[in-house]
Amino acid sequence: FKKMVNDIGMEIVSSHAGVEATGITRENAQKMADDHAELGVEYVVQPWVNEEDRNVETYKKMITAWNEVGLVMKNAGIQFGYHNHNFEFKPVDGLVPYYDIFMPEMDEDLITMELDLYWATKAGQDPVEMFNKYPGRFQLLHYKDMADDNNIPFYDVVKEDLTSVGEGLIDFKRIWEARDLAGMKYFFVEDDNQGSGTPFAAIETSINNLTTNIIA
Repeated sequence: FKKMVNDIGMEIVSSHAGVEATGITRENAQKMADDHAELGVEYVVQPWVNEEDRNVETYKKMITAWNEVGLVMKNAGIQFGYHNHNFEFKPVDGLVPYYDIFMPEMDEDLITMELDLYWATKAGQDPVEMFNKYPGRFQLLHYKDMADDNNIPFYDVVKEDLTSVGEGLIDFKRIWEARDLAGMKYFFVEDDNQGSGTPFAAIETSINNLTTNIIA
């Protein structure tokens, strides 16, 4: 698989691989690390928390497990990470999980954040303010745009207003200018739900907007 990807001039930079609330054994974590290292992957990212696990007690339990996974990954030369949606910003028992549990309890050396700019914005967050509050902790950014700002903050994982980068309301140029503050190493254009049936055209629009207006 690695050779096939390399043969078309690409690298496998990052992978999403989940560790659910039931936990993970050190043996499984080591296998996950070794398999990704063999592919030359630089980042392995926890991408999701099931709805039934979105409570303070389970978040804390999962983060403890993620820190352990992060250490196994680090020893294999891989950076572990966490990818957000919008539900992490929804108050639970008087806490905002992302700010009151995730950021303080994740070991910043073992877990970097893959900030999804669409989901953070949908939850009413300002990515640049997040960079200012936690400089250097966002090595990975997911670029996708939001077509309107109705009902913000919005915490259900519904993305019917997703659009190509530069076609919506997110100020990506401002975010790009703050990339060093964020600690960004890579950003990824993600187009996962436009529903147009023409994903390659949508990605091309994102790339054109990025290269001509945003990162030019």
